[in-house]
Amino acid sequence: MTDESGAELWKEHQSAFDRVRAVAVTVSEPKPADWIAEQAHVAGNTARDHLQRLVEMNVLRTATGGTATRYEPDPLYTRMQALRDLLDNRTRDDLLELRGDLQEQVEEWKTEYDADSPSDLREQAAHADTAEATREMRRTANDWDIISYRLQLVEDAIEHYSDYAGSTPAPA
Repeated sequence: MTDESGAELWKEHQSAFDRVRAVAVTVSEPKPADWIAEQAHVAGNTARDHLQRLVEMNVLRTATGGTATRYEPDPLYTRMQALRDLLDNRTRDDLLELRGDLQEQVEEWKTEYDADSPSDLREQAAHADTAEATREMRRTANDWDIISYRLQLVEDAIEHYSDYAGSTPAPA
């Protein structure tokens, strides 16, 4: 299948709004409407209309600076979606197990690198003896940031499980 036929299938099976949302919520840095439009295979005006609606829905936010309005995922929306995903796919016991696994990984990095945080590890990377050691420490620090964020989400889900899960059925 060519890229062109993939785009045609996407257009056939997803609305323009859904394609714009799919592109916009996955960007890692703010992007202008024209870039999002190109990726979503829609006209620029169509993208701008849908992006504005997504901003009003608090799914996206606009980024300041530059000449064109740029869009990025709203971090609160992203956090709530991640919490919902945890609650929809895990029981409280599963969350406790995941918390332990994440804590164990952080403890291993603290011991292995004698660092208390990703920032400490990045500082060590700045003084590493080899390029490979620098790269490895930076990769680990980035992973540590991700694990720390995930751990915060899991702890939030555990702490408020009964409030957040509500009537959500637990997985079998």
